[in-house]
Amino acid sequence: MIPIKRGEDIKHMREACIVAATVLDRMAALVEPGCNTYDIDQAGKKFMDELGAVSACYNYRGGGPVPYPAYTCLSINDEIVHGIGSITRSLREGDIITLDVAIIYNGWIGDNARTIAVGKVAPEVEFLLKSTEEAFHKGMQQARKGKRVGDISFAVQRSLDAHNLGIVRDFVGHGVGRSMHEEPQIPNFGRKNTGPRLAAGMTLCIEPMVTLGSPEVKMLSDGWTASTRDGSWSAHYEHTVLITPEGPEILTIPESQLKK
Repeated sequence: MIPIKRGEDIKHMREACIVAATVLDRMAALVEPGCNTYDIDQAGKKFMDELGAVSACYNYRGGGPVPYPAYTCLSINDEIVHGIGSITRSLREGDIITLDVAIIYNGWIGDNARTIAVGKVAPEVEFLLKSTEEAFHKGMQQARKGKRVGDISFAVQRSLDAHNLGIVRDFVGHGVGRSMHEEPQIPNFGRKNTGPRLAAGMTLCIEPMVTLGSPEVKMLSDGWTASTRDGSWSAHYEHTVLITPEGPEILTIPESQLKK
């Protein structure tokens, strides 16, 4: 069953998503050559504390051999998802880093991610970032009542295939609400007119994960970090999206961008 949010549920989801987006936005402002990922992660925890939220990632037990040890997921260059901040890992000019922030606020989840450049990056890397964000928007436009999950997946795949980019298949988007991972699963590849039918009140994490080379994945020794098998660089772009009667609405908008 795919949970449907109504009334107060939607209000709570909006609040949680604003907090998640605000934390990510504040973390992004700290990214510069020379900073280390442990400090960025700790800053994320501080921002969550200030906003009355807690990390949905810290001590999460859903995948690795040990509970997830960080408050946010910070993945660099060829790392796709679930990278762990480290005091020995400093960013360099030309790197890219994915900031993936999932929080719990008053019992509800807000989840978002984006990959950003550290200073000036190579043209092909800049193209990767732009194309990943573009694919998200193509998929989001299909998040409408009466459509199907496969319509989202097909739109993302078609956008990325046009640029000959790799589409990671080991990790997918998902529903979100009181739990971080709800039904339905939302692959970044698929066929139109397939999968569960979409309805107003669904809240979905649409999140293309894209590579410059092969989409095949390898796991690092920490048991959490997933990187590309061929070492090609990877980008990730995610928002929590609400399906309204009128169409899709991005919920993960930071406080600084909300209309006054």
